[in-house]
Amino acid sequence: MGHVTFIHGIGNKPPPDELLEQWRVALLDDDGVDLDAMGVTSSMIYWADLLYPEPAPAAAATEANVLELEQSVDSADADLSWLRDVPAGERAFVERLGQEVGLATVTPGPSELADPIVPTSALEAVPLPPWLKRRLMRVFLRDVHHYLYDAEFAPRPGDSHRIRREVRSRTRDALRAGAEGPGPHVVVSHSLGTVIAYDVLTDDHDIPAVDALFTVGSPLGLDEVQGGLTPPWTRDDGWPERRLTDGRWVNLGDPLDPVCGLDRRIANDFRRRGTPRVSDVGVLNTGSWRHSIGKYLGQPALRMTLLDALR
Repeated sequence: MGHVTFIHGIGNKPPPDELLEQWRVALLDDDGVDLDAMGVTSSMIYWADLLYPEPAPAAAATEANVLELEQSVDSADADLSWLRDVPAGERAFVERLGQEVGLATVTPGPSELADPIVPTSALEAVPLPPWLKRRLMRVFLRDVHHYLYDAEFAPRPGDSHRIRREVRSRTRDALRAGAEGPGPHVVVSHSLGTVIAYDVLTDDHDIPAVDALFTVGSPLGLDEVQGGLTPPWTRDDGWPERRLTDGRWVNLGDPLDPVCGLDRRIANDFRRRGTPRVSDVGVLNTGSWRHSIGKYLGQPALRMTLLDALR
């Protein structure tokens, strides 16, 4: 018995029930982890509807080829013209974050030929067409900004939300619900979902502790992301003491995943009273888009540690 709370990352997603099923199937494929057979329940913290007007096609979540990946990051979502209307400090944050992930500059506007990629960066090495890499990272910059700065955004006419406030509220509710059953409660987060997980596990609201935290393809190692985290984060005392205590934190990253890139190891950035406690695990995903959650969920290292955490 036990419960797994999943948190998705950047880009548009299929409807929540379909997305949850796809994550469970990705864990199960090729003699993987059968949550049903173990009696383990699961839930998905879904927030794509706060930034995208309608769900992506189901095939977009598989990210098996460039066409399906393109469906999860529409060109309109990659338009950075919103940067013209934000304060100078927020614009500078996006510029610095863009440089951290491999864009030499960030230019507001719809052009997918702007934002040159830094040579020798993790982003340059990603085996995708340059225009798609730029589009993906522009969506990443938008989603991270809107979350960390609690931007007000209307994905549909008449439907406006403060992004960080609403996502945190949904996450707190899901963590409370996940703790109601017997057995271990494990959080598996991906991409920007890892920032959301950490943010909520260190906030001041009354939520129960979890037994293990998995951060997958995480940007938590990026300086600009760390700077946007709510206190009490510090490098020597960044462990989620109140909600994780002596539990396990496993962080998995691929060197060609541009979201974590060269900063995929985070044990030194989230110590517990000065002592590294995060287990950084390097993996090698296949194919052109190494950030894919499906590929991470198929990794033996993730599956073995997840099974151990659920015992």
